[in-house]
Amino acid sequence: MAKIVILFDFDRTLIDGDSDNWVVTEMGLTEIFHQLRFTLPWNRLMDRMMMELQSQGRSIDDIESCLKKMPIDSHIIEAIKSAKSLGCDLKIVSDANQFFIEKILEHHDLLDCFSEIYTNPTSLDDNGNLRILPYHSDALPPHSCNLCPSNLCKGLVMDHIRASSSNDQIPRRFIYLGDGGGDFCPTLKLRECDFVMPRTNYPLWKKISDNPLLIKAEVKEWSSAEEQQRILLQLVSTITKEEDS
Repeated sequence: MAKIVILFDFDRTLIDGDSDNWVVTEMGLTEIFHQLRFTLPWNRLMDRMMMELQSQGRSIDDIESCLKKMPIDSHIIEAIKSAKSLGCDLKIVSDANQFFIEKILEHHDLLDCFSEIYTNPTSLDDNGNLRILPYHSDALPPHSCNLCPSNLCKGLVMDHIRASSSNDQIPRRFIYLGDGGGDFCPTLKLRECDFVMPRTNYPLWKKISDNPLLIKAEVKEWSSAEEQQRILLQLVSTITKEEDS
């Protein structure tokens, strides 16, 4: 029987909104954010926002308190817990960052549902201030993918996940959920036995619609948390029945 691996994007997929924008808005950074918006890559811009908060005397505890207010729809929570209980391996592949994702999931009692989180790492500097770093370190040669931002190629992450299971006796089937343009690259890595769940009318859905011949996986679109839950658990059930037979 194949092991089912479910890969979630985070912003606008697992959560309805965007964790970066949530912190920027809720913590009063909108004006300086828009002043710098097109002067820095997004990942570095968010690191700059953390430095701005620190210059205002805001602490990492203040950031955590803000993140705890970020909602997750009850249908998504139920879907995650159900998929986990059914034996699926859940992972996150996101261009958000480690601290934001972990604190939001922790608050909703979901962190332990995920075996791995692939995202931009975070650390505390010598002054105890939060820093946001790129997933692909600036110290390494840049990746060559022209579909993805320089800080994170999700297709390379997909390659890593697949390679890590190459010696397993149990084959893996993937379900990938996403919304953004950065989710198109890993979608191209999926096989005929896999599924991709793009959010309707979002960039990933549009790229798939424009390039249907490039997609090997079966496409199951969704537009609401309730629909995401229903389709995801239907796919888990379908795959399980196929493998059992």
